Amino acid sequence: MSHQIAVVTRFYKEMWDHADKSLIPGIFHPDFTFRGSLGPVLVGHEQFAGYVDFVTGALGSYTSDILELVEQGDKVAGRLRFHGYHRQEMFGFAPTGKHVAWAGAPFFTFEGDKVRDLWVLGDVHGLIEQLKANAG
Repeated sequence: MSHQIAVVTRFYKEMWDHADKSLIPGIFHPDFTFRGSLGPVLVGHEQFAGYVDFVTGALGSYTSDILELVEQGDKVAGRLRFHGYHRQEMFGFAPTGKHVAWAGAPFFTFEGDKVRDLWVLGDVHGLIEQLKANAG
């Protein structure tokens, strides 16, 4: 496993799946840029940590399933499934306690050993449709 694939795997399986924000400085440059699967565009560790709090607060047992990772040069792209139990308001929907899941496609750009940019395309429409169906 290459260093970059190892960093991406650690990001999802150690940082996200356990909401371990202490790993953020070891993975990302201090002023890295991030566009998350749920839409926000953020810069730096502090803003990203707030996004982690939002997602893991809204979704209990939040998990990232890595389905595929591809590496080319200083970039790693992937296909993932994100999921958890809806426990706090999200996109205007009151918590239902029901399981929701959506697909995501992350694109990591490395500078040296750390991630400089992360752009994630997420199926937000599919997630909102689940939230809507669960609310009804």
